[in-house]
Amino acid sequence: MMQFTTELMQLDEKVEEKIVAQVRSIEHIAERNQWKVIQAFQEHRVSDYHFAGSTGYGYNDRGREVLDEVYAAVFGAEAALVRPHFVSGTHTIGTALFAVLRPGDELLYITGTPYDTLHKVIGQTGDGKGSLRDWGVLYNEVELTDADEIDWDAVRSSISEQTKVVGIQRSRGYGWRASFAVEQIAEMVRQVKEIKPDVIVFVDNCYGEFTELHEPTEVGVDIMAGSLIKNPGGGIAETGGYIAGKRQYVEAAASRLTAPGIGGEVGAMLGMTRSMYQGLFLAPSIVGQAVRGSVFAAALFEELSFETSPHWSSPRTDLIQAIRFHSAEHLIAFVQGVQKASAVDAHVVPEPWDMPGYEHPVIMAAGTFIQGGSLELSADAPIRKPYTAYMQGGLTYAHAKLGAITALQTMIDRGLLQL
Repeated sequence: MMQFTTELMQLDEKVEEKIVAQVRSIEHIAERNQWKVIQAFQEHRVSDYHFAGSTGYGYNDRGREVLDEVYAAVFGAEAALVRPHFVSGTHTIGTALFAVLRPGDELLYITGTPYDTLHKVIGQTGDGKGSLRDWGVLYNEVELTDADEIDWDAVRSSISEQTKVVGIQRSRGYGWRASFAVEQIAEMVRQVKEIKPDVIVFVDNCYGEFTELHEPTEVGVDIMAGSLIKNPGGGIAETGGYIAGKRQYVEAAASRLTAPGIGGEVGAMLGMTRSMYQGLFLAPSIVGQAVRGSVFAAALFEELSFETSPHWSSPRTDLIQAIRFHSAEHLIAFVQGVQKASAVDAHVVPEPWDMPGYEHPVIMAAGTFIQGGSLELSADAPIRKPYTAYMQGGLTYAHAKLGAITALQTMIDRGLLQL
């Protein structure tokens, strides 16, 4: 067990006192979202027979069908598609985009360059790997203003006859900007629909679920996608993703995931149904724990004059806490310190590596029960200037807090920092 200095323990107590009011707000949101999930379970009469697995084609799997209905109710959507067959958030997002875009259509991201793993989904013309551009889908993006707001003049001039889908990334990704609140997304929907009423608004909702009282599909978003090894899986779901929104678009996504004529009517759940229900049930509470941990980490490092985004007292719209360091050595020590706090693989020392889907070497602390489960305590960072680590998750507040303190102690032990 790592030994913490007296000065660090005193700083811990100071930070705990500082964030009391913010913690109350987080607990309120978690409570209301928990009620919403329970009411959705009750509305659809979830029973233990819904947890039975299916094999083969998975025809008439009532548990799978009701799970879709529960997700749709929780997210205020017409329909949802929840499956273990989605291998990642990127796969889920790619499925949604391919479902609604056709050759000659344009995808326009209005929140700047999307997260690194989507770059190859968008692709380059003629890349031969089945990207959107390889299928003749056009792509454009509008950078945010210097104030990290939507550049509406540029959006108006960019939306054209070919623009079929407007893409919004809710979370910051590997950016320094604040994540977008649902209220801001509602305004984006309103404005783009005024410019082009038939445009489809898509939201990458990864890391955002249950951090606020409402979800994007409750404010007019046509289709959104997320990963079950992030927020909505509650740390229990072993894999999978979801797509929710207008029924016609969700059904198109189901046909993309399987095949036309089959859609969402098939897909053996292979014993995973119970964990997906239970994960959703736990998700609001566990997301609250993780968000509280992010607030603690922000307040802790701000006490030492590090830049953080969001600020500890800012409203939270996703799990991610960005902390900016002075050098690659600081960054690597921080991520390696988070790994030391893990319950799983604490003895492993992460090093930067060329991770598939990323454009720079990435270092990842991921001592998780579910591989890549970023609702669990984890941290990652591309090794590039400015040196910014992205910490997220923690199935319990105590674990998230331990991760931040251990990371700080690791930096102290290496002579990179003094209290």
